[in-house]
Amino acid sequence: MSGATTIPVGDVCDVLVGHGVRDRVVDLLPESVARVLVVHGEPLVGQAAPVVTALREAGLEVHVAPVPDAEAAKTVDVAAGLWALMGQAGFTRTDAVVAVGGGSVTDMAGWVAATWLRGVPVLHVPTTVLGMVDAAVGGKTGINTAEGKNLVGSFHEPVGVLCDLDVLASLPPADLSAGLAEVVKGGFIADPRILEVIEADPNAVQDPSSDALREVIERKIAVKARVVAADLRESHLREILNYGHTLGHAVEHHEHYRMRHGEAVALGMVFVAELAQRAGKIDEALVRRHRQVLGMLGLPTGYRGASFDELSAAMRRDKKSRGSTLRFVVLDGLASPVRLEGPDEQVLREAYAAISR
Repeated sequence: MSGATTIPVGDVCDVLVGHGVRDRVVDLLPESVARVLVVHGEPLVGQAAPVVTALREAGLEVHVAPVPDAEAAKTVDVAAGLWALMGQAGFTRTDAVVAVGGGSVTDMAGWVAATWLRGVPVLHVPTTVLGMVDAAVGGKTGINTAEGKNLVGSFHEPVGVLCDLDVLASLPPADLSAGLAEVVKGGFIADPRILEVIEADPNAVQDPSSDALREVIERKIAVKARVVAADLRESHLREILNYGHTLGHAVEHHEHYRMRHGEAVALGMVFVAELAQRAGKIDEALVRRHRQVLGMLGLPTGYRGASFDELSAAMRRDKKSRGSTLRFVVLDGLASPVRLEGPDEQVLREAYAAISR
């Protein structure tokens, strides 16, 4: 596959996917922009360099801000440092933030853009599979607190997303595989073709240069784009994108974010598959398919790091919960996600026992 693919997110923005597209950053920024804050993870100086060069060659005033890697970026202290930089540089409402990095960087930089002067443009250049297929698309921004993940945040749609597939060649294999958990999620909730591509050749899907990886990335972005365009503020349909995340976020919090997001989501998907089977919504074959597809990618399907009681409190702080009622996204058949509200605690415990044996 050659050339760039443009995937529209309704009439909000475009996601550009292809090889060597980072230097097109200027094309997606509003013409009014004079200053740009380029936020990148500290290890990603080389990945950010083509973006910085393209912006400066276009005559823009560029300020570069390295931030800690992974979840360590998503703190109020890091955000405050960026606000200070923007204030000292005189950023106005028509200036912009460009985020170069994984999902943590785009989450945090997006929140800084959303809160500076009550909102300035942000453009994302994700450098991981997870960032490309999930975090950078859809306008969710946020930081973590001691109480949980992404509990502070806002909706702030980017003006564009550049997914340069060339950056994946330098991604550690474990990070690439972890990002594929979000791709698998898209297969189960909306596009089974994703699962078929993975099952046909799981090794090809983990090859950064393969057409198979590009296909599943583009398909997962298209899934998210359709859902987000129909529900920008997560009032109904968009909740399906949280498939596997209720338990997944609880595990991440328990592990102090030492576990990769995709690994935790993989566990969460197996958990809700077990839950759906016990609720009479799916059969054992579909539960088994969850374990098989995730296992093909080297992702975990079982967890013994915590008791159900240790994870329960964190699940009750999940954004989908309402009062004391736990709400889960489950399947009512392949590619048919629904909400399951207030399941019996014994059923929850049985589903968790099935992944913690």
